[in-house]
Amino acid sequence: MRLAALVVMLVVLVSPLPAQVSPFPDRSVPSTMNIPTPAQPTTVPFIDLTIRNPESGQEVAFSLQLLLLLTVLSLAPSIIILMTSFLRISIVFDFIKRALSLQQVPPNQVLLGISLFLTIFVMWPTFETIYNNSFKPLSEGTISVETAYREAEAPLRIFMYQQMYSNPDNIRLFMAMRGLDRPETLADVPTYILIPAFILNELTAAFKIGILLFIPFIVIDMVVASALMSMGMIMLPPVMISMPFKLILFILIDGWGLLTSQIVQSFM
Repeated sequence: MRLAALVVMLVVLVSPLPAQVSPFPDRSVPSTMNIPTPAQPTTVPFIDLTIRNPESGQEVAFSLQLLLLLTVLSLAPSIIILMTSFLRISIVFDFIKRALSLQQVPPNQVLLGISLFLTIFVMWPTFETIYNNSFKPLSEGTISVETAYREAEAPLRIFMYQQMYSNPDNIRLFMAMRGLDRPETLADVPTYILIPAFILNELTAAFKIGILLFIPFIVIDMVVASALMSMGMIMLPPVMISMPFKLILFILIDGWGLLTSQIVQSFM
């Protein structure tokens, strides 16, 4: 019995075991599987940003044109303030605020905003001419930068000269200070002469309008001050009493509409 049991055990050990599922699956990649290749990086065009000497006259001219364009953009606020109707309008609005004895109403930002939009209204024909003759052809590539500059300068020169046509004393003043001959036409007046002459003309015109604005309100101040002194109310500031009367007068005559229409007509 023992011999038979030993033989059976040997037979079981020697015989092959049945196939079993391995606890560790084969993770090898079959040779037939298609492995996607990584996408190739997009070729970026080479841009030369190094500083080097210009190789031709065209590169020098392009650099100068770019410098001129950046200069004009940096001076754009000064151009809008000093070479348009903004200077006169903003000064007149500040005068009316002082004439009414108002301190914070309306705020300066509001007055400057009104001045800006009135400037756009007055200068719209000039801006439209500049756009049609200068900016639009330049963006389409039909004219050069030099031609665009001349086309943009001409309408502004005409506008500035129209404001000084009846009184060209400021042009004569700056021409004399530079030792230049008397101009026969507008083309003989350089732009660097025309701009300061226009600025002085606008300051003079704004101050003249300011004087006319102050006269009726000064009369009200004098009447109120005399009434207070006659009643012995010396310690009471006359401005506190006169300001309501000024506002009533300003509203009764439609001051904002009248002032705006007169300012716009002064440029026509």
